[in-house]
Amino acid sequence: MRPSRSKWAAPTARYASGAPAGATPICWPTKHGVVVHAFFPSAQRAQLTALAGTLPRDFGKPLSRWSATELARVARQQHIVKRISPATVQRWLRAERIKPWQYRSWQQSPDPRFLEKALPILRLYERAQALARAGHLVVCVDEKTSIQARQLEGGVRPARHGGTLRVGDRYRRRGALQLFAALSVAGGETLARCYATKRFVEFQNFLRMMFASVWCRAVRCLHLILDNGSTHAPRQLSEWIGGLELGFEVRLHWLPVHASWLDQIEIVFSQVQRKVLTPNHYHSVGDLERTLMAHFTQRNRRPVPIQWSYTVEKLLQRRRLRQPLCLAV
Repeated sequence: MRPSRSKWAAPTARYASGAPAGATPICWPTKHGVVVHAFFPSAQRAQLTALAGTLPRDFGKPLSRWSATELARVARQQHIVKRISPATVQRWLRAERIKPWQYRSWQQSPDPRFLEKALPILRLYERAQALARAGHLVVCVDEKTSIQARQLEGGVRPARHGGTLRVGDRYRRRGALQLFAALSVAGGETLARCYATKRFVEFQNFLRMMFASVWCRAVRCLHLILDNGSTHAPRQLSEWIGGLELGFEVRLHWLPVHASWLDQIEIVFSQVQRKVLTPNHYHSVGDLERTLMAHFTQRNRRPVPIQWSYTVEKLLQRRRLRQPLCLAV
């Protein structure tokens, strides 16, 4: 028979915040025997938390990251505790907001002129609305390359009650295309066009289309934000644009090396990947292209500027703290 609350309330309260070293654990009798609820000294808890802040390879474990089970096993092997369950490890780490079984990737640009290039771009983002009213258009341009058209065997089946969308696990490759796109930072509109290949010739063709569009009819200055990819021919682009004799000025703003996260067009490509290309089921490249263009047409009916929150102040603060940018995976 389970003891009354009056008999057990005192010892339970005594150990609720962690027992001192050498404390005797409380034993609860059950019909199957005795269940021992162990209480650990705070020093043991601190040691295990520190263990979670290491890498498995530091202890000769051929693992890429910790699990609660592996942490419990290593804690016993290192004589941190005599016995501990994975559930207890999870509870402790949850309280400390540590999740060694999850991971995030991080990027840190090696460009020695990072601040020199990044700060003007962030200032353009912050002032895009005001610049637009003064006749200055801020545009991000880039490509999403090698988009495959995959015809799924069995196709895609709609979700039913209590279920999810179902897709075939086999597919046939029907070709690939290159998506060139430009984003108006102030208005949120996009221009897009698909090509079979990705070369400077196609990029020139795309820019000519943009220069002749309604975007540039009343523009005094066009600010182009783009990366240093070979398609953009950084050594030739400025001279080529100068030879077009446009009725407005074009200023090129080159992103730092390995800093694509500063390019707002990448957010548009991420939306395309989620909304159009996942799952990927297209009978031909033409089918894929028509769907992509329809997506951008629909997007432009109600364009919404991207709510960019990475400001100049945040960048300078992060650089002072020397913290790399973390990206969720």
